[in-house]
Amino acid sequence: MTDTAAGAVALLKRHRSIRKFTDEPITDDMVNDIIGAGLAAATSSNLQGTTVIRVRNPETRSAIATLAGGQSYVESCAAFFIWCADLHRSAVACEMGGGTLSEGMTEHFIIATSDCSLAAQNAVVAAESLGLGICYIGGIRNDPQQVADLLELPDQVYPVFGMCLGWPDQDPMLKPRLPLSVTLKEERYDETNDRAGIEAYDKTLREYYLERTGGKRESTWTADMSGLLGKESRPHMKGFLADRGFTMR
Repeated sequence: MTDTAAGAVALLKRHRSIRKFTDEPITDDMVNDIIGAGLAAATSSNLQGTTVIRVRNPETRSAIATLAGGQSYVESCAAFFIWCADLHRSAVACEMGGGTLSEGMTEHFIIATSDCSLAAQNAVVAAESLGLGICYIGGIRNDPQQVADLLELPDQVYPVFGMCLGWPDQDPMLKPRLPLSVTLKEERYDETNDRAGIEAYDKTLREYYLERTGGKRESTWTADMSGLLGKESRPHMKGFLADRGFTMR
């Protein structure tokens, strides 16, 4: 492996969410390069089902920060974006080409959402390669209708997540991931040793939380997943998506 390749792999493995930023701005040229790199990501059937909205207005940012659960870094980061899965533009193109969008197809929803996620992660890698820090904001889905109204999103477009971008003003620890023995399979889904791997990861993550919080948080992955998945999570999303034309058939 070349030094350049090794450096790229190391960069990916160093990813952390940054929630404290300096006051240093990011130039529009830099933003264009980062978003341009993001939109160069793979796209299913050349759908290009991603629209990125940069939010500069302080009042709009403040409203989004509140809707996202009081995440103040939405207001303090140098640049803030909403990443949207977009079939509206595709519908326009379909009409221009003499056809009509077949609304509500689950497959179309999946490829637009996948496109958006791939593009966003490309942008993250580009930003981090320049020394910037990022934080995804899934909390915008707490009230996606208000976010859609603030951004005047048309039907067939929904906000997938927000993204804070700026120069880091903190150096948080790397959060350990599940071991590859659990997540990388050979030929088939063999879960023979998964429980042992998860138990080991629980211990590792517990130590991480204790060290990162100075003993204030003591938790494990299994406890976190039980809390996350053992209850309803944003049940309004199904109705919201249906109202925007994503009826999933």
